[in-house]
Amino acid sequence: MRVFWFLLLTMVVVVTVVTLAVVGGGGSTVLQDVPPERFTDPLPATRPVGRADVEALRLPMALRGYRMVDVDEALSRLGAELAERDARIAELESTLAGAQAAAVTTGTDLFKPPGDRPAEPGDRADGPARNEEDGR
Repeated sequence: MRVFWFLLLTMVVVVTVVTLAVVGGGGSTVLQDVPPERFTDPLPATRPVGRADVEALRLPMALRGYRMVDVDEALSRLGAELAERDARIAELESTLAGAQAAAVTTGTDLFKPPGDRPAEPGDRADGPARNEEDGR
């Protein structure tokens, strides 16, 4: 019977020591308190968001998945970036369409360099214009 009580007491002491070591009691620093994981916005604030930025985006986990506030912030930032890019693309497309319409009505080719354009009826083919005194 003494052996039983000795083994029981030894088991209780070992379990107590292990429990105190795991939870940090007794001055042990086995498991330290970790601050809660917070979303630090890795999306750049000084330049437009690129594909690599979106691929590198890691949202912190919560008890039941991702934290909704962090996901909402990231999605609203990406949505604003996409809306800005869409507006810029629409602006450039309308500018290009206006330039193409003007080129069609005047008959000029927008994709040729200025030196390659055909000679206009008033242009002189022999070089710069000469005045009366240089022509003698």
